[in-house]
Amino acid sequence: MTITTDTPTRTDPAQPVRTRQRYRPTELGTVPAVNALLERLGLGSLDASAVTAFGGRNDNWAGPTTTGEQVFVKTVTPLPDGGCPELERALSFEESAARWLPSGSPLRSPELLGADPSAGVTVHRLVPGARSGAELALDGDFDDALCRAAGRAVGTLHTLPAGAGLDTGEAPLPPLAWLRALPWSAVQERSMAQIAAWQLVQDDGEVVDALARLREGEASVPHAPTHCDLRFDQFIGADEGRGPLYLCDWEEFRLADPARDVGAFAGEWLFHATYSVFAPTGDAGDAGDAGDDRRGGGAGFGLAHEEIIGRGSASLRRHLPRVHAFWQGYLECRTPDPGLPERAAAYAGWHMYDRLIATAESHATLNPVARAAAGIGRTVLLNPASAARTLGLTTDHPNGSHHR
Repeated sequence: MTITTDTPTRTDPAQPVRTRQRYRPTELGTVPAVNALLERLGLGSLDASAVTAFGGRNDNWAGPTTTGEQVFVKTVTPLPDGGCPELERALSFEESAARWLPSGSPLRSPELLGADPSAGVTVHRLVPGARSGAELALDGDFDDALCRAAGRAVGTLHTLPAGAGLDTGEAPLPPLAWLRALPWSAVQERSMAQIAAWQLVQDDGEVVDALARLREGEASVPHAPTHCDLRFDQFIGADEGRGPLYLCDWEEFRLADPARDVGAFAGEWLFHATYSVFAPTGDAGDAGDAGDDRRGGGAGFGLAHEEIIGRGSASLRRHLPRVHAFWQGYLECRTPDPGLPERAAAYAGWHMYDRLIATAESHATLNPVARAAAGIGRTVLLNPASAARTLGLTTDHPNGSHHR
């Protein structure tokens, strides 16, 4: 289990404080396949005294090897039968990128150095001066220019050809069966706050019906290669966020409705806008890893519901230009089907629920801001056409034309 090791720090009094969401990695001795793969690749082994970890569901290590290489290593868990669909999907993206993305493409991903599918281990070159999109958002550095770059990256992704090895299975979220009731195994693994968050969904028949329609309608809309797990922390800004923007973590890559990715990015800003104004310490926007919501756990207690809604609405207005910049970049690289904006808005509404469920992992109760986030998600999900207009998701290209 990883624990937080770094908080926002100032290394130079003349420079602004930058958020560092870093963790103590799992002991390497418990995962011998990591150094075994590095050694087979001729990269030496990880320097256990110098590595750290980024957030995420999977174990990972970032730092130098004994040969001086800077690497990022991640593990995913293979199935009992030896298969590893998450890694297989990630490798299918690598194959598509190598075949179809030219040098200088708006879509960049950290260089893959090697993989061991049987152990579920991948090794990438560590992006120099890496800051995650979550860190950039928390510090106000995920600006219009980076959002436009993110839109260009995702738009380019959605133009990739559907290769033979691309997963065509349904994306797992939102889980239709769970909209009615959680299986007992899931109840046992979730906090009381997460169960309460699921009840917000399950007790609302209109939300359940809207999510069911969204899932059922996916089969009849145009599909494209899609990330399917897009969050701020899947973006990496090189050189402290001043360099190129990278998109990573391809374990859910598949052929799906591209509105999922557009909606997820918009949903991230909705969620960030809702949470960021209520943190007692000013840093609880929690746009980052779902497992690290310890900052601002009491956010919103003591505030009237009307005040929460008012402050959240004002924050949303400040953040809407980020969504618009992303969409402008997207349209520069891809012509969407006419229904995509409305579907993307609906997925943004689901994303609000998904994120508040995830960030409730370490809590016993849902705080008032979480309930406000659910209310915003509900409004967006049930009125996607209106929400798409509010978010600026229209099919009119800013320059009057589309580019592929």
